[in-house]
This record gives sequence, structure tokens and C-alpha cells, in this order.
Amino acid sequence: MEYAEFVDSLFAKNHIGVEGSVHAALGIGGEAGEVVDMIKKHWTYNKPLDRAGLVEEIGDLMFYVQALCNLHGLTLGDAMEANVEKLTRRYPKGYSDAAALARADKNGSK
Repeated sequence: MEYAEFVDSLFAKNHIGVEGSVHAALGIGGEAGEVVDMIKKHWTYNKPLDRAGLVEEIGDLMFYVQALCNLHGLTLGDAMEANVEKLTRRYPKGYSDAAALARADKNGSK
């Protein structure tokens, strides 16, 4: 079973359309917050980074990202490919702070 099918088999079936999108988006926000909190504690309090916990939270985050993709007929590959195209336009010579400020793609789509 592929990951997209696995997520589809577990994602709440009564959450379709806008309700499904809201469920997935809130899940993304919640799981991203857990990742942020884990990194904050590592950075602020010098707490050792719980790598196993980080993997678990990133996995939860990816579950909701995949669910949102499924709901809209997208694949993770679609999203990654679009991101590569956008960042290649934005940083044609590679990332630099100057290029980030200049935003070569600012007249294009985000």
C-alpha cells in the first residue's frame, strides 16, 4: 500500500470537501506547532533534541499534508515539483540574503 492510500484509509471519511480541508489544515498547524515547541525547547533551554520524537511529529505532520493532497487530487510530488520551480525562479543563482530581499519572482506567482 502506498502512503497516499494508507493516509486515505485512516483519514476521517466524514470530513470531505471544505470540512476535510479544514481538518487537514488544522492538523498541519497543530503538528507544526509540536515540531516548533520541540525545537524551541532544544534551542532555548539547551534540552537535548528528542530525535525519535521529532521523527514522530514530522510523520504526523506529513500525514496531514498527504491528507490535504489527497483531498485535492494532488501528490506530494506535485507539491515538491512546484516548490522546486518556484525556488529556482526565486533564487536562480542559489540562495543568498540579497536574493531573498530582491525576490526575483516577486512579479510572478507565489
